Amino acid sequence: MPQPRASETETRGDATSLPIRILTVCTGNICRSPVAERLLQAGLDQVTPGAFRVRSAGTRAMVGEPAQPGSARIITAYGGTAEGFAARQLTPAILRDTDLVLAMAARHRGEVLQLDPSLLRRTFTIREFARMLDALEEREAGQRDSTPSSAADLGALWRGLPARAASVRHLALAAEPRDNDVVDPYRRGENVYLQMEDELAPALLTILRFARLHG
Repeated sequence: MPQPRASETETRGDATSLPIRILTVCTGNICRSPVAERLLQAGLDQVTPGAFRVRSAGTRAMVGEPAQPGSARIITAYGGTAEGFAARQLTPAILRDTDLVLAMAARHRGEVLQLDPSLLRRTFTIREFARMLDALEEREAGQRDSTPSSAADLGALWRGLPARAASVRHLALAAEPRDNDVVDPYRRGENVYLQMEDELAPALLTILRFARLHG
């Protein structure tokens, strides 16, 4: 992974600095989180090129392995690329360099918080985060300024977004706990990859729609 430029590192505590750093997390970092990483990055680059840096990691990563063929197929089908992907192990250092953590399942969220409890208010499962964005949009409908955001405003908006999203958590509760998770398709059939796609794609589209509305 490219190292942050000196200016990025020096301004890391500045709420207006770019890029906005998003981390997706699953177990092996070869099935679910690569799909989320590559498709979020591709979509956000279309909205605001250079404003976001999306990466992924695994709680028990198969370090150095490429995305699984089923995941690579999904990435390609939605306009992304799996080329050059290599799984990496989640570490405290990676978490320190992150503004928003999107876990693929509740247990991954728990494992993130074991490594860095300070991320409690910045770590969500991706499906619950998408529901929170929908609830936030509904609550704030009509309050949005149509004036395009500056880079500074965009950085501040996204770094403040986890707290705003958490404020509507009670409006976005899952009907069942499993509705917070994305199924793990590793070493399972094509039908499970399709289930993963069905669970993950709506969340990704919700996040990208929010980015377009506020870009």
